[in-house]
Amino acid sequence: MASFNRVILMGNLTRDVEVRYLQSGMAVADIGIAVNDRRKNQQTGEWIDEVTFVDVTLWGRTAEVAGEYLNKGSPIFIEGRLKLDQWEKEGQKHSKLKVIGERMQMVGAKGGGGGGGRGGSQSYDDSGDYEGAPSGPPQRSSAPQRSDSGGGPRGDNGGGQRSNQPSAPPPPTEDEIPF
Repeated sequence: MASFNRVILMGNLTRDVEVRYLQSGMAVADIGIAVNDRRKNQQTGEWIDEVTFVDVTLWGRTAEVAGEYLNKGSPIFIEGRLKLDQWEKEGQKHSKLKVIGERMQMVGAKGGGGGGGRGGSQSYDDSGDYEGAPSGPPQRSSAPQRSDSGGGPRGDNGGGQRSNQPSAPPPPTEDEIPF
């Protein structure tokens, strides 16, 4: 049977980011995100705001960047996968569903704003496969990954020609975000 495990979230940090390091030197950060859902009540016609709190774990350079540039209330875009943690404490079984963040994008208005002092938005990702404490360093480039359209540094596909693929829409401004 085929399966697919992909999560995309955009929300605000619920607390400041605290980065810790494993004995191997790998950075890890557990963050909380508040995701707002706004819908209209069918009976009264009033708008209802519902907040969902999601725990996310970031690894490697992504965790370090989050610790450097983000703080409580910062808008953030996360892409990753769901993971169920299970443990036993004092004879009681516990479980918690969380997100392993594989790609993070700081969201903010150009010229500053919620992006931690950087204008616009900046994207970071780790392409390693993390199951708890990683067995080795992640396979990633040393430079942050930008979310620009095109394949090369000039926005081309490597051959000097512009790509025929449509470019991604610009990230939403702070006025367009409903939270």
